Amino acid sequence: MTDAKPTAKRVCQIIKLKPSRVAEYKEIHADVWPGVLAALKRAHVTDYSIHHYPPLQLLIATFKYTGDDYVEDMKKVAEDSETQKWWALTDEMQESFVEGATGSGKEVPWWQEVEEVFRFES
Repeated sequence: MTDAKPTAKRVCQIIKLKPSRVAEYKEIHADVWPGVLAALKRAHVTDYSIHHYPPLQLLIATFKYTGDDYVEDMKKVAEDSETQKWWALTDEMQESFVEGATGSGKEVPWWQEVEEVFRFES
């Protein structure tokens, strides 16, 4: 038996960015609130990035999760009051691909998680 920590969970998610909100979305993400970043750090989220693909109005988020209980840690992020305020701003700029989604941090996910089909590590 080994005590080695399991490999990080890699997550990729997508959502649609409203064309009328692109500049505002980029502007607020140039200076993300410290409390939001702290909540992610406490939840063992690392290497987080969001990419924008304008032809499809697509935001693509990727991150690594290095903790032991992804579901519980994501619940803690959703319970963070500063993160809730951040999401209230950003959710208005987005359109979810997930049927029945009404916003971030709720039972139905706001961002659509996508399947990893290939990985190369050297």
